[in-house]
Amino acid sequence: MHDFKNKKDELYCEDVPISAIADSVGTPFYLYSYNTLLNHFKVFDAAFSSVRHLVCFSVKANSNIAVLKTFIDQGGGVDIVSGGELFRALVAGVEPRKIVYSGVGKRSEEIEFALETDILMFNIESIQELEFIDSMAGKLGKRTRVSFRINPDIDPKTHPYISTGLRKNKFGIDIRRSLEEYKYAKGFKNVDIVGVDCHIGSQITEMTPFVDALKRIRELIFELRKDGINIDYLDLGGGLGITYDNETPPHPSIYAEAILNEISDLNCTLVLEPGRVIVGNAGILVTKVLYTKKGEEKNFVIVDAGMNDLSRPTLYGSYQGIQPVCLIDRKEMIADLVGPICESGDFLARDRRMPQFEQGDLVAVMSAGAYGFTMSSNYNSRPRVPEVMVAGDGFHVIREREEYLDLVKGEKIPSFLGTENNSFD
Repeated sequence: MHDFKNKKDELYCEDVPISAIADSVGTPFYLYSYNTLLNHFKVFDAAFSSVRHLVCFSVKANSNIAVLKTFIDQGGGVDIVSGGELFRALVAGVEPRKIVYSGVGKRSEEIEFALETDILMFNIESIQELEFIDSMAGKLGKRTRVSFRINPDIDPKTHPYISTGLRKNKFGIDIRRSLEEYKYAKGFKNVDIVGVDCHIGSQITEMTPFVDALKRIRELIFELRKDGINIDYLDLGGGLGITYDNETPPHPSIYAEAILNEISDLNCTLVLEPGRVIVGNAGILVTKVLYTKKGEEKNFVIVDAGMNDLSRPTLYGSYQGIQPVCLIDRKEMIADLVGPICESGDFLARDRRMPQFEQGDLVAVMSAGAYGFTMSSNYNSRPRVPEVMVAGDGFHVIREREEYLDLVKGEKIPSFLGTENNSFD
């Protein structure tokens, strides 16, 4: 469920007409519903209320500090994959002991930052990483907590680019080797082994992959305990999908029921890392029609948002719902919704039935709250768009639109090129 509804012949976000926001901030822009964000988090958190658990929102899905603050205020933690995400989460006010740090390529300065912050735990992706973290902790006079990210070789039945739990993927430690790797880790002086982590992919819309992976992780935990390795945390990652088109993912309560049936005798604190399922349908991208064009074989609706603003359709061939912001009593047509980027892959929808849009019409690209702004870029030297949050009958700009000067910030023209104005800081 979400709070984008048609009222009085136009699309509203909660109690605010989206056209009024467009008049104020211009287009394109990302728009989030606070009420939807809040409700989605509460529903997910409540589904696991019968066990010790910590919901660590996956920052990579949507890293705006106002969005993070919404979940942190509800007692949530964060799942991070970079030093920058750690910094954002701390600015938003997260408690350090509610931070888990995943990712295969943690750099030395990022590890040091996390050690100094005293996060809950690192999710270790390789033995070399473990050795490096132990060494770094020793140099800093710190002890830290680690869990191993286990690759259970389970097919999540999702897009191959967002599948992470197969042997051929770069993520995690092969479950067949993991017992020996845990035994090896017992000898390190500066790390405490506290958990097992497993994340098999994203936009998963059926329960079987989750349950199959969990069954394998259960067996590993019992084996570890037989060898005297106590496991306090079971981190099941995220990956629960949403409805973009006609998918029917399980409700969080169904997801939780299946998980809880498998872990009743494990006596672990459960860590969950939802991302898309919380924010995906809580946000949209609002764009404006610049031109329409009838080609020899196709119709094109050219809008002011492009693949640099929302890359999912280009990157994954993903479906994003398209609807007019103001209801249009016009015939329908089959067209491509495309942006201004100089790439043939710059599209938001292809061969889609839509109204016969005209210049100046506002278009809502639905289900854009996850992996939207976070994956945007300045390609073609386009300033990144603003982010706006609606709460009730008011709206708030939570990230300003970039200006042209932002595009060259930090760049310098070296003196040998013969210019006096060589810095744009």
